[in-house]
Amino acid sequence: QVQLVESGGGLVQPGGSLRLSCQASGTIFSINSMGWFRQAPGKEREFVARINWSGSYINYADSVKGRFTISRDNAKNTVYLQMNSLKPEDTAVYYCNLNGGAVYWGQGTQVTVSS
Repeated sequence: QVQLVESGGGLVQPGGSLRLSCQASGTIFSINSMGWFRQAPGKEREFVARINWSGSYINYADSVKGRFTISRDNAKNTVYLQMNSLKPEDTAVYYCNLNGGAVYWGQGTQVTVSS
């Protein structure tokens, strides 16, 4: 069983920054990629960013390119999402995702961008 624990969410003003973390634990045989998705109220969950475990492949949703940066620490089985220049439309619950043969999800962390 694999557990994903996210942290780092909170309330921030427009233009501010937050850094999300997601640590994977449990029986992890392999990790192909880890990533972040988000779900705003009344909307479907959407892709934000993904990184493969070698770090050779990264992709972002167009809506966050140039503002968000995904990175990973293989030794800690942890993926990060640095979010800069936050906008009110970034408000959502952010979910960590691990693809390692099976797909696993974290419980989500709330990010609220508001003045």
